[in-house]
Amino acid sequence: MLRWAAVLAAGLLSACSSPEGAAEFHDPFEEQNREVHNANRDLDRTVVRPVSRTYGTAVPAPVRKGVSNFSSNLDLPGMVVNDLLQFRPVDAMTNAARFLFNSTVGIAGLFDPATSIHLYERDTDFGETLNVWGFGEGAYVELPLLGPSTERDAVGKIVDVALNPTRLFLPVGVRNTGTGAGIAKQIGDRYEYSDTVDSVLYESADSYAQARLLYLQNRRFELGANSESEPDYADPYEDLYAE
Repeated sequence: MLRWAAVLAAGLLSACSSPEGAAEFHDPFEEQNREVHNANRDLDRTVVRPVSRTYGTAVPAPVRKGVSNFSSNLDLPGMVVNDLLQFRPVDAMTNAARFLFNSTVGIAGLFDPATSIHLYERDTDFGETLNVWGFGEGAYVELPLLGPSTERDAVGKIVDVALNPTRLFLPVGVRNTGTGAGIAKQIGDRYEYSDTVDSVLYESADSYAQARLLYLQNRRFELGANSESEPDYADPYEDLYAE
């Protein structure tokens, strides 16, 4: 749920340039997914959206940006691990250099001086690692709290938690601070992209179908930018989509 803001906003941005066939989906768990979607939407209406509005109006934008930077910086070591697992040493070195620079000059990642010297984040995760290794995306699923996903990306989310060195080697106090910053970042994203999220969740004729479409468009676009093609998966509806 807390990740919906960035997912839906990114999905809308990539919609016009998504690879052909991005609207195809494999959703054998639609009935259960819709139940989770409705629960997530209710949680957003009663808790997440009101909290995000309070956070966005009460906390100055520079402070929200610093919290977001801090959280994003702690994710970089996990990205380095995934870069190495994907055999992308240049991306690994870029993310490692960005982490070191922002952790020192950027004061524990509160600021982002790395961007000013063109050390841009090479965003990745274990879901992409599985894609590189040849695993298909599997069925579409909607996860409690986390929102739209696929079977492959759901596994990736679990592994990412275990793989991130910051969760393994930093003191407990810093890890807890990082967790709190991560939650605050997602709340801040919900505030920043409130118009987009509200339009999908509360103004769409079918918010579940719209969220599913935007997620799959954005995710396949992301993965397509790093590989020539999406690996095949066992899709019982393949004949319906054949051109």
